[in-house]
Amino acid sequence: MDALKEKIHAVGRVLSEDVLKVDSFLNHQIDPLLMKQVGEEFANRFSDEVITKVLTIESSGIAPSTFLGLTIGAPVVFARKKKSLTLTNNTYTSQVYSFTKQETNDISVSRDFLSADDNVIIIDDFLANGEAVKGLVDIVNQSGAHLVGVGIVIEKGFQQGGKILREQGLRIESLARIKSLKDGKVEFFEEGEF
Repeated sequence: MDALKEKIHAVGRVLSEDVLKVDSFLNHQIDPLLMKQVGEEFANRFSDEVITKVLTIESSGIAPSTFLGLTIGAPVVFARKKKSLTLTNNTYTSQVYSFTKQETNDISVSRDFLSADDNVIIIDDFLANGEAVKGLVDIVNQSGAHLVGVGIVIEKGFQQGGKILREQGLRIESLARIKSLKDGKVEFFEEGEF
């Protein structure tokens, strides 16, 4: 997706060979016009599927998921990392390890919002090692819902998550696939190169 790649080049900051900071438009401050385009692009890429629920994890996946949900007219459900007083034990729960934060979180989704009748798409901001997606897939499996695929805003193609998930048979659609963050520069895979 050219607009996304241009935005990454313009304002993304490479902090190391493994870390790209995009908090100015994706995961701290939101660029709603870009997120609208992101939602529309996911809708186009999954136009061959009937989607009844968009599933993500708090908090960085909420913006792209919401714009996809708005585009296709489907509710957005997000897995919570911390239980609130209103979230009872009637939940699907999985564990997710965050390499960025160096912590493991229990994530939960109320059974009221995901069922075997649903066709679910998972959306997330980044795919690196695949831990968040694995946790969300586990929740979809617990619910008995049908997983139509996974939409990723930015995939770090030099890390193993995407490869592992694809080898498991998951349909992964990434809008920007990063080949390298070496020497402080973002290099993308070309179409068909990945």
